[in-house]
Amino acid sequence: MALVLVTGAASGIGRLAAEGLARAGHDVVVHARSADRLPGDLVRVGEVIGDLSEADAVRGVAERADGFGAFDAVIHNAGVIDGPDVFAVNVVAPYLLSALMVPPARTIVISSSMHRSGTPDLANLDFARPEVRRRPYDDSKLFVTALALHLAVVRPGALAHAVDPGWVPTRMGGAHASDSLDEGSRTQEWLATAPVEEIDPRTGGYWFHRRTQSPHPAVLDPSFQAELIEMLAHRTGVVLPQDG
Repeated sequence: MALVLVTGAASGIGRLAAEGLARAGHDVVVHARSADRLPGDLVRVGEVIGDLSEADAVRGVAERADGFGAFDAVIHNAGVIDGPDVFAVNVVAPYLLSALMVPPARTIVISSSMHRSGTPDLANLDFARPEVRRRPYDDSKLFVTALALHLAVVRPGALAHAVDPGWVPTRMGGAHASDSLDEGSRTQEWLATAPVEEIDPRTGGYWFHRRTQSPHPAVLDPSFQAELIEMLAHRTGVVLPQDG
């Protein structure tokens, strides 16, 4: 039985993942932006509430989550597709949670195939103004995928993976999305709880429906990863701890 935190668990694939994990007998802590967004019938051992677009609220989420003990897995599912909070929710929040929480045994970041259309140009990047980027959502998924694969390098004792859930018919994906909603959560559930010997590669994978794919080359580039992490540390004032 694993203790798993799922962010953005009020709806969509986050809710599906939380429900699937609970059905399998795991202890699930769910996160939502506000308490009234959480369905009453969503099975969980606890909840943490906080707006991930606000750095102080993210700090509060990290502190309350740590109150449940060290997690076997954290699934960074929460995300927004447009608007002024794209970078704050999709990139800065996963970074801060990774930096502030007791490191989990496994980190799973929800990416998107659209990350391949993102640009790795970090010159003059302003995390507070996503609208100045040509494709801010794509960029945000490029950045958070790089974060996941950076964690795989700097925390070799743990597991870190990125997952493309597909274009699924959720509120974000829209009614015309063509991929399976049921399949959209299964890979992250599996990565969070499967025996380590069943996961290949053990860490640092980019996954789609339990098969590894080739991500944008930049997310595998140590120089790009380091520059991005340095920018996030400067932006937040929080340094990402590493193993050892």
